[in-house]
Amino acid sequence: MSAMPPRRHSSSPTRRAFLAAGATSAAAWPLAHATTAADAPEATVVRPPENKRLLLSCKLGMIAAEKDGRKLSLVERLKVAQQAGFDGVDFDQAGGYRPEEVRAAVLESGVFVHNAINHNHWRDRLTSPDEKVRAKGRANIAHCLRVSHAAGGSGVLIVVGRASDGKPEEVTERCRQEIRKLLPLAASLGQMILIENVWNGMFYDHDGPPEQSPQAFIDFVDSFNSPWVGMYYDIGNHWKYGQPGEWIRAFGRRCVKLDVKGFSRKTNKFTPIGEGDLPWKDVREALEEVGFCGWATAEVKGGGIEELTRVRQQMENVFGLA
Repeated sequence: MSAMPPRRHSSSPTRRAFLAAGATSAAAWPLAHATTAADAPEATVVRPPENKRLLLSCKLGMIAAEKDGRKLSLVERLKVAQQAGFDGVDFDQAGGYRPEEVRAAVLESGVFVHNAINHNHWRDRLTSPDEKVRAKGRANIAHCLRVSHAAGGSGVLIVVGRASDGKPEEVTERCRQEIRKLLPLAASLGQMILIENVWNGMFYDHDGPPEQSPQAFIDFVDSFNSPWVGMYYDIGNHWKYGQPGEWIRAFGRRCVKLDVKGFSRKTNKFTPIGEGDLPWKDVREALEEVGFCGWATAEVKGGGIEELTRVRQQMENVFGLA
């Protein structure tokens, strides 16, 4: 066996020394950038109230964008919702912000954003016969999924399109295929794609009588066989067409979040929350029966702290929280 060659000395560091130095630098980094103990983990996470079965929020678009002639920042607007007593905000202006901007605003304001709302879904429809329009709509939803994830939220409200884009089976299959393309992204970010019931002629008879069934909505959601697709049930939107308590019971686990507004069958108009003739007692009972836990978001006229406080109190009254 040949003798080992003599060890060579060099001015360059050994691999072990390099790794040791790197470990020291890595350990020193958080110390060098730390502020105070109070700022540490909590400053990077915003949490909603705990142990509440029903959390109340408002749309960002309900919060006044100006005060005393001055434009309010996103942080200031979020804080208005907090001052009005809401548990969080539903971000319905996601198209105008980058995910990083929304995350920064949430952290600075300390206000929880639980959801984002797809923008331009009436224009960039998943039901459109134009493939380019559908692609734009899909890109919009992808952006909103990233915004909600960055904010700490759990889903995106979408309107799937409108029935006038073609034959019923055609428009249904178009939007189904476009949503399926988004499921890998939704799953990777832990975000649900939540379908809102709106007056678009899909999954109900727009010119039909009241007391319609939600079964067409249920069949569409179930066709995905996915935990990432559910309903963002707007209680006021379809009081004209069916009993909201019965719809909630039928939706069951599919009913993930709620939109809240009033409606009058007598006048055929939307109303402030608590006005009109919507059967709120049955809504409360249905939510209790299905074990609903989650977010209920106002979708009515807003304003400043005074107006938003009034809306929050109206929500507490109809849900029996007052």
